[in-house]
Amino acid sequence: MTKLLLLEDDLILQEIIEEYLVEQGYAVDTFLDGGKALDAAMGRQYDMLLLDVNVPEIDGFEMLEYLRGIKNSTPVIFITSLSGIKSLQKGFELGANDYLKKPFELAELCIRIEHQLQTKRHEKELKVGEFRFYPQNQILQKGEHTVSLKQKEVQILLYLLKKEGVIVSLDELIENVWIGENPPTYATIRTYIKNLRKALGAEAIENIKGSGYRLNNL
Repeated sequence: MTKLLLLEDDLILQEIIEEYLVEQGYAVDTFLDGGKALDAAMGRQYDMLLLDVNVPEIDGFEMLEYLRGIKNSTPVIFITSLSGIKSLQKGFELGANDYLKKPFELAELCIRIEHQLQTKRHEKELKVGEFRFYPQNQILQKGEHTVSLKQKEVQILLYLLKKEGVIVSLDELIENVWIGENPPTYATIRTYIKNLRKALGAEAIENIKGSGYRLNNL
């Protein structure tokens, strides 16, 4: 069953939303303040977080900023009475997936939830050894362990996956990863690959002395 976290400090509205979502087949944990909601989001597995912004203790923006800072990528929809463009911009800059202004139709909330869940389900996932690789989100994941990658590390890993089992030289990486850009130094590329080897294990990306690197996708 899809599990949602609902943070809403208006008790009546919270109960209305919870009742509707439960009728639609969701499991819902409800919270009136951001402190308890954050503890729950860090300690339990949710499919989505529905966050009001102006709530006691820790507001919704602060909660999302903290979660994204620890690489928690659970989809988030803000449900708030804040209507200014600056609030909307801030929500998305912090990593929100959607933003719904009050008042809203409950059916619209359900549609937005399903859209985000479908997007998550169909997100491109690749296998690299024991890791799941999500290029769009720039992360490697193994169980509860998540590693955040830089954009160029993602592009290098994608190219090595494409050439799995084949030795790839530094010049080949420059030609195919830095297309139309100023070429980096070899030292820069080695630093990116060092970070990838640290994340995946040295045996995953083999250093062939004098030739380049080879991905062994075990």
